[in-house]
Amino acid sequence: MSTRPTNLQRLDSVGERRCPGIVYLVGAGPGDPELLTLRAARLLTQADTVVYDHLVGDGILGLIRKEADLIYVGKEKSCHTLPQGEINALIVRLARQGKQVVRLKGGDPFIFGRGGEEAEVLADEDIPFEIVPGVTAASGVSSYAGIPLTHRDYAQSCVFATGHLKDDSLDLDWVNLAHPRQTVVIYMGLGALPEICRQLMAHGRAANIPAAVVEQGTTDKQRVVTGTLTTLPQLVAERKMKSPCLIIIGEVVALQEKLQWFHPDATASLGHAAIA
Repeated sequence: MSTRPTNLQRLDSVGERRCPGIVYLVGAGPGDPELLTLRAARLLTQADTVVYDHLVGDGILGLIRKEADLIYVGKEKSCHTLPQGEINALIVRLARQGKQVVRLKGGDPFIFGRGGEEAEVLADEDIPFEIVPGVTAASGVSSYAGIPLTHRDYAQSCVFATGHLKDDSLDLDWVNLAHPRQTVVIYMGLGALPEICRQLMAHGRAANIPAAVVEQGTTDKQRVVTGTLTTLPQLVAERKMKSPCLIIIGEVVALQEKLQWFHPDATASLGHAAIA
């Protein structure tokens, strides 16, 4: 039977703490607290310090033990409470103080969550760390919107991309993103939606391909707007949709009306997010 490495058992062995501490890079999922992994939920009840991002909801923060220190580091578009370099330095400093740190991120740490960058710094500084995967927005939000990412009749592949690159450019691999019979999921792309649709059409994607934007997916504020590459930007503008949003492009979006199952108002009244 497999066991965790000794340096990852520190949070489980109460009273046997040694310096340095340890950092857990934890995925909080797309919003609904019930989508947390058991590992993530347990770590939140045991951490000394939780360093968390903008996309982590109140329902998840409510699971953190009262004695823990909470440090908000923002990470909204063009509005970062702390630059990434300072966040890296912060979690290293806390671990060297002997603390057991949960670095809590929306979605999954290794899917557009900068978890790879932070893990590199921890490794370079010889700080013990563990990665705790989370439900990424692509799978969680699409499921709650009633949009399957793959389907034998519509899409045999799925591609994840970000609409917000490190240098604020939008220099994506449009040729590959425009391939037929695939689903494209774009994170952090709401502000660039008109350009994204224009580029995909310019590189061969049909103008009438179904596309959707999902706002605050998996939460009681979820909104879904569907259209085509031609119509979607105007529909989103008319409804004044705001981040966080996920863009889904491909034939599978045509199934949304048929497969939608999550109705935020009705579900909330039944206590869907009662874990919070």
